[in-house]
Amino acid sequence: MRRPLLAAFAVGLVVALIAGVRWVRIGAQVGTGYAAKMACSLVHVSGFDLRHVVDDYILHEVAPLGPVLSVEKTADGAEARAAGGLFSARAVHRRGLGCTLVRSGSSWPLVGPAEGLAPARRVLPPTAAWPVGHAPPTEPPPAVAAAIERAFAEPGLPARRQTKAVVVVRDGRLVAERYAPGVTPETPLLSWSMAKSVTMALVGALVRDGRLDAAARAPIAEWRRDGDPRAAITLDMLLRQSSGLSFDETYGATNDVSRMLFTQPDTGAYAAAMPLEFPPDTHWSYSSGTSNIIGRIVRDAFGGDVAAMVDYANTTLFDPAGMTSAFFEPDASGSFVGSSYAYMTARDWARFGEWFRRDGEWEGRLLPEGWVRYATTPTPAAPHGEYGAHWWLNAGPPGDPGARPWPAIPAEVYAARGHSGQWVAVVPSARLVVVRLGLTVPDEEPIDGTETLIADLLRAYAGM
Repeated sequence: MRRPLLAAFAVGLVVALIAGVRWVRIGAQVGTGYAAKMACSLVHVSGFDLRHVVDDYILHEVAPLGPVLSVEKTADGAEARAAGGLFSARAVHRRGLGCTLVRSGSSWPLVGPAEGLAPARRVLPPTAAWPVGHAPPTEPPPAVAAAIERAFAEPGLPARRQTKAVVVVRDGRLVAERYAPGVTPETPLLSWSMAKSVTMALVGALVRDGRLDAAARAPIAEWRRDGDPRAAITLDMLLRQSSGLSFDETYGATNDVSRMLFTQPDTGAYAAAMPLEFPPDTHWSYSSGTSNIIGRIVRDAFGGDVAAMVDYANTTLFDPAGMTSAFFEPDASGSFVGSSYAYMTARDWARFGEWFRRDGEWEGRLLPEGWVRYATTPTPAAPHGEYGAHWWLNAGPPGDPGARPWPAIPAEVYAARGHSGQWVAVVPSARLVVVRLGLTVPDEEPIDGTETLIADLLRAYAGM
C-alpha cells in the first residue's frame, strides 16, 4: 500500500505544481497587461502623471505583483514588465483611437490605421451655456457645494476615494462641477463598465438605421454550426445579459474577464467561444464578455473597417448629442471594447446622461422610439430588478422596491456604472443627472460615496 500511496502523492504534487505555475503565468500576464493598458490610457489620454497612476491605482489593482512590477511611459504608449522581464506587455497609443494592448514580443495584428485617426469633430461655442456650449456653471447653492465637498473627502487609508470629477445637471442645465487637481473640463476620463451603456446607445443608432435587428439571432459565425444551441441567442438577449453563456465576471488574476481584457487580441472572439451554462433567456448574469460580443457584432457590421466605424459613432451618435470628446478604444482586432473602454470629458458624460433623460432626443431623435424605455425596463431574469438593457436599475425585486440595490435613493434611478466608482446616474422625476468619476480603490460603493452624493443632492434641491 505504501508505494501506491507515495506514487499518488507524487502525482498529486506534480499536478498541483503545474497548476500553480500556470496560475502564476496567467496572473503575471494579466497583471502586466493591465498595467500597460491602464498606464497608456490614463497617461496619454487623460494626461495623468505616471507615478500617480502607478502608485495610487495600478499597484493596488495588480497586488501582489507590485513588488516585481515596473511600468514605463513610452513615446507611443506604455510598457510593463514583471520578474525581470520574464513577463511583459505593451500598449500603443493612436490618435483618435486611444490605447490598445498589443503585448510585448507577440505577433498580434493591430487592425486599423497605425498612425491613428484625426476625425473632424463638432465644435461647440466656448461661451454658450451647457449643453450647447462650454460655459461654466454659476456658483451652486451652499447645500449643493457641501454635498460635492463631501464627495471629494477621503475616507482614510487604506481606502482611497480619489474622486476626479463631479458634475451635476438639473433641468437640462449645468448647475455644479468640481475637478481634482490635474483634471479640467477638457480631460477625457475613463468609463470602465459605463462603456456598456454607451455600447447600448451605439446599437440603438444601428437599429434605427436598419443595420442591426435587436430581435434577430446574433450574427456570430461560430454559433451557426449545426446543432449549436448558442444559435438561439439574440442581440436582445445579449443586451439584457440573459444569453446563458458561461462567463466568470468575479474580478481576479485568472478569471474570464481579466484574461479577456488583458491577454486577448480579440475580446469578442474570446467571449463568443464560451459554452452555454443556461438555456438562452432563462438566467441573468452580468458579463463583460457579452458586451464585447456586441462590440464584435458592431465591428462586423462595418466589415472590420475601423475608420468607418469611428466615423459612424461620431457623426450619428456622439457629435449630434454634443459629446464631442467621446470615443471608444478598440482591441487589437479592431472591435470597440464595448465592455470597458469609452472615454469622454465629465461634461460629456453628463450630456450622455441628459440625453437618456430626454428619451434619446437631442436636436432630433437620435435613438429609436422606446429605446430608453427598453434600456430602463428590468430584464425578467434579473432577480432584484437591478438591470435593464446594458443599464443598471434601482427597481428592486418584483413587488419589493424596498429591497432595491441603492436604498438611499429613489427606485426610479438608473445609471451607467463602472469599476473604480464611475457613475452617470439619472433621476427622472427630479430632472437630475449626476456624474461621479474617480480611481477608487477598493471598488466598493460605500467608499466611492456616490449613493450618498445623490441622496444629498436630492435633499438640497427638494423644493427648489
